[in-house]
Amino acid sequence: MLLETVLLAFATIFRNKLRSFLTVLGIIIGVASVIAMVTVGQGSTAQVQSDVASLGANLLMIRPGSPGRGPGGGSNDAPPLTLQDMDALTRDIPDLVAATPSSAKSLTVVFGEMNHVVQVTGTDNAFLDIHGWSLAHGRPFSEAELRAGTPVCILGTTVSSALMGEGNPVGTSIRVGSITCEVVGLLSKREASTFGQDDNDTLIMPLRAFQRRISGKNDVQAISVTFRDGTTSEAVTAEIQSLMRERRHLSGDQNDDFNVFDMKQISSMLTGITGVLTGLLSAVAAISLLVGGIGIMNIMLVSVTERTREIGIRMAVGATEFQVLMQFLVEAIVLSLIGGSLGILLGLGLGAGGSYALHIGFVPDLRIIAASFVFSAVVGVVFGFFPARRAARLDPIEALRHQ
Repeated sequence: MLLETVLLAFATIFRNKLRSFLTVLGIIIGVASVIAMVTVGQGSTAQVQSDVASLGANLLMIRPGSPGRGPGGGSNDAPPLTLQDMDALTRDIPDLVAATPSSAKSLTVVFGEMNHVVQVTGTDNAFLDIHGWSLAHGRPFSEAELRAGTPVCILGTTVSSALMGEGNPVGTSIRVGSITCEVVGLLSKREASTFGQDDNDTLIMPLRAFQRRISGKNDVQAISVTFRDGTTSEAVTAEIQSLMRERRHLSGDQNDDFNVFDMKQISSMLTGITGVLTGLLSAVAAISLLVGGIGIMNIMLVSVTERTREIGIRMAVGATEFQVLMQFLVEAIVLSLIGGSLGILLGLGLGAGGSYALHIGFVPDLRIIAASFVFSAVVGVVFGFFPARRAARLDPIEALRHQ
């Protein structure tokens, strides 16, 4: 009986293909929008987590400036950080594993007739380990180069390709700003980028060379530290804040003039933001499902009016009210499920296209896909029940008289 009802519903739907398609269009758009939004949102969240993970494990970053300025912030009126600060951190906080200073500036690098604008970072070899870099070619800086401030550099793959094309750049000399720098290493390519920036578009040189030849200052812009496994970032952050307040001679009522950034907290914050935005956009998209449900109810009411005589004939030959009710209810459910299925396929396609355009991972959520399919069936039941009940309650005599 149920199979016969379903087959009858399909026959009715395909008898009026255009009207049926326009009826389910709202369901298709609603389901597709929700799935596409959630898929792109999940991909964005995964990208943020990957970006933070690429910076290094158990990583804290210290910068001068009032708290709340963000990882790239700083304050011109705050005292700068020094190498002595880094030495004190590694000496007085036993939970720290490693520390590295860094200062950066955007400069134009030139090789032959080619030039490229790149972020030049002055640092030491610990920077590579802390931030998870490895060398594809060449070597790290020697102790003599670090102490003397020799103008040598390590290139990222983007810089190397922009200046010299493919190949090993080690041994060549390039101009960084106004100084000549020998290339001693090439970083391995990273597939991921950090917060939308190309990680491979970088140039690293010894900190002392950067200070003497580029910045003209002995301070550093940031100190990155890693701490032992099993130690919480909150505990290490508290120790760093206590030591830095002491070194910067801050009294109890004075606010910190430095920031300690926890990369995991930044990841959680950004993940929360993308989650909220995804939820809001999905809620707006879900309104299309409501509109689609109303469209189904409207068309089913019209169908009941058009098929009044057919209903009268069926009831005259013995069909019960329940059978008539099921006929129209199943028809509404089938319409919704067709719309839901097409919407899922369209949503996955849009999600894949959006992920590709935004250069993020394609991360479909099977729970949302299943929920969308079930919800489309519920829409069919809810919005198809009233027209089905109306059809079931028709008087057979009056239905037969209907023209």
